[in-house]
Order: sequence, then C-alpha cells, then structure tokens
Amino acid sequence: MNSFIEPIRQRLIDGTLNAGKAILEIYNSEIQVETKDDDSPLTQADLKSHQSLVAMLEELTPDVPVLSEESSAVPFSERCQWDRYWLIDPLDGTKEFIKRNGEFTVNVALIENGVPVFGIVHAPVLSTTWLGEHGRGAFKNSGDSFEKIKVRALPAPDQSPWKVVGSRSHGSTEFEAFCERLPAHERVSMGSSLKLCLVAEGAADLYPRLAPTSEWDTAAAQAVVTAAGGEVLDATTLQPLLCNQQDSVLNPFFIVCGQRHERWTEALEDALATSRA
Repeated sequence: MNSFIEPIRQRLIDGTLNAGKAILEIYNSEIQVETKDDDSPLTQADLKSHQSLVAMLEELTPDVPVLSEESSAVPFSERCQWDRYWLIDPLDGTKEFIKRNGEFTVNVALIENGVPVFGIVHAPVLSTTWLGEHGRGAFKNSGDSFEKIKVRALPAPDQSPWKVVGSRSHGSTEFEAFCERLPAHERVSMGSSLKLCLVAEGAADLYPRLAPTSEWDTAAAQAVVTAAGGEVLDATTLQPLLCNQQDSVLNPFFIVCGQRHERWTEALEDALATSRA
C-alpha cells in the first residue's frame, strides 16, 4: 500500500469526480470546438477539467509536479529530474466527447520512477470510476461502492473466442494485420482509456494499440490494469511501458493483456513486421 496515497486517496477520487461534473455541464450544453497546433480538438470541457484537477493536486501535494495534456510543455531536462509526479489527461477521448457517445474519461495518474503506481479513470456519462493502486489492487465503482476487479484467464483458443478491443476513432493497418493472425476472436470498439479498463475488469483479453498515443492517455489506466494483474507492454520489446524516459511524451506501440500467449505474441510480431515492410 502506498503510504503517500493513503491519506489523500478519497480526496483524489472526489476531486476527479468533480472534474467530471464540470465536463458534464458543458457536455449537456452547446459544445464549442477549437483546434490545437497538432490538429487535435480542444473544448472548454478540457480546460475546465484541467483547471479543476491542477488546483486539487496543487492543494493536496504542493511539492509534487503536475504534467497535464493541457499544460505548457515541460522540457525533458526538467522532467527527467522528477522521481514522482502527477500525469493527467483532463478529458481523454475529446472526439468521443464531441460525438456525444459518452466514451470519454478523466485520467489521473501518479508516476514514480517512470512507473504508473496509482491511477483513477472516471467516465462521467457512464457514472463509472476505476481505481488502481500498486500493493492494494484494482477496483470499479458503477454504483455506491468500489468492488475489486481483476483480469481474466485467457480462454483456450479452440474453446472460446478471445475478446480484442480496438479504438472507436483511431484504426490502423497494423491492428487489422494483428487480428488477421489471431485465432477465433471477437472485436469490441471503444473510445478513450476505457479500452484498457475493459481488460482490467476481465471484459476483454487484449488491447493492441498500434497507433499513436501519449503518456497521459494511458498512464492512469495502466495503473488500473497492472493492479488488476495484467500488463501494459511495449509492443516491440514486450517490456512494461514506462513514462518520462525521453524528450517525447509519445508512447511506443503497445499491447494490454491479462495473460501472455504465444499465439498473440506471434501475431504481434507479424503485424509489426508488416508495418516495417
């Protein structure tokens, strides 16, 4: 159990839910969309959630740096000195927010020495929250209380189809190549970091992300997955995904799994080889 988190855990949860409420106020009104320098969409909901989360974290842990998707860029020369910091995505799945399909989240992660050790993923429209904490486990609350969750054992390929999660808005030829090489499987399309949470709670087996993402997109849900007994692995090395290791905040391609199996590792190798060809 993380002694750093213990005295502030509930306040972190409450603050994340408050950011979700700020998002819903805008979600239920007219949505105005701007375009950032990287051509990604930005709404007032992103900014309000950012302001709410940063204010909470600065109050609770004033000595811990905060890195947010909506904050100013922090040079790696400064970031590499951080042993512990907060990594947040105030609104993960802005495209889903604009589409009004409810598949977006608020993500809050604590990173220690590059490892997401604590994470909250809150889906405001779904009224559901996932929590992961190293040494304590993973939990889901879609009602009045948190219940423990864990990844499921991978079904035998000849007995039951695997469930593979794909992005609602960001497909790739590599993902298609990966699926083509799998045994019998079912696909599930989902937006934002909800895809990782499906694996964490045992509702899916694999989530190969073979398209660009940033660290703030995945860190909170990665903490949930690993606390639930799963893994988030660099697709090339099959080593755990780490944060804050380089100047760029972009993730390598990765795969989320509840259990390793040679059939999907071979499919992954083939899919990556296809992309390099």
